[in-house]
Amino acid sequence: MPPHPKKKRTSARKGWRWSHLQQPAATITECAQCHSPKVPHTVCPTCGYYGGREIISMAAEEPGEES
Repeated sequence: MPPHPKKKRTSARKGWRWSHLQQPAATITECAQCHSPKVPHTVCPTCGYYGGREIISMAAEEPGEES
């Protein structure tokens, strides 16, 4: 049989050991075009702009305007 721990690891010691592994807070920036919050280095989900250029045409994706 394999060896077993001689003492129980307390929850305080376990919490202290894993305390630095929590998920960091998400970074949110402001879109330069429409000033809505967005994730950095991604296309704005509101206006479709990235880096001052329109990447996604948001006018064609309006719900209810199917051709």
